[in-house]
This record gives sequence, C-alpha cells and structure tokens, in this order.
Amino acid sequence: MINNDILRRIRFIFDLSNAQVSSVFAKANAEVATDKVIAMLKKEEEEGYQAINDTLMCQFLDGFIIHNRGLQEGAEVPKPVKNLTNNLMFKKLRVALTLREEDILAMLMLADFSMTKSELGALFRNPDHKNYKACGDQVLRNFLKGLSIKHRGK
Repeated sequence: MINNDILRRIRFIFDLSNAQVSSVFAKANAEVATDKVIAMLKKEEEEGYQAINDTLMCQFLDGFIIHNRGLQEGAEVPKPVKNLTNNLMFKKLRVALTLREEDILAMLMLADFSMTKSELGALFRNPDHKNYKACGDQVLRNFLKGLSIKHRGK
C-alpha cells in the first residue's frame, strides 16, 4: 500500500486534525509542518501532492505509538527504518493500539476477511523465521477497514 493512503486512513479512523498529525510526527523527532501534512494527505492526482517515504512513515508510526502509549521510562525514540514493509507497519499499529490476536481477527471479520490465528502469527514473526509470511496489501487494507468500522461504524 502507498504510505500516503495509510496515513489518510489512520487520520480518518482516529479523527486526527492536521495539527495532531504534525504533533504525532514531532513525538518521533520528525518536524513536519501542517502545510506539509496537507500536501501528504492529498491524492496522487491532486496538485501539491507529496509522497511519504518509508523513513517518514516509520516516524509517524513510532510517533503514533508514543501518542497512544507514551514513551517508556528511560527509553529513547526508536531510529526509523529505511525500508518499511507491510509486516512492520502492521506490527507498529498493533503495538500502538495494544491489540491482541483476537482483536485483530475480530477486526478482519468486520471487513469480511477471514484469517486463522496461525496465519496471523506468521505475519508478526521475525523475517528469518521459517514460518514468516509477508503481509500483502489486501491483509493490511482489510485490517484498516475493520479498524475503521470498529471505531467509526459502517
């Protein structure tokens, strides 16, 4: 999925203002002005659209974790990764929202998408693990759709 699309969906689901999105970036040491947030929220075909690279998206997700859960005492803001995968995005959203497997499976069911516990667990494994499975766009899209239905209704 395109990083900008994920940012738009998260902003919509949690009803974040442009200033709040900028604040979430700031929690992960990324200075993003409100006018830049507006440019990132535009669709690709709109004038002034600005793509979000993986590093900046990682900083948003790290900031979202800190926004929702706070920064652990003595911990530092994590360094952003340069290559953000769907698996890592899904994992960061899971941490930010304090979700258990049952919660995620319930949200996927809200989006009429079924998955077993073992299939879901494979998405959160270390990439070097023999049972690791790459998270496809469809899984992430349906998770965000289920999250939207849970928080905003149909």
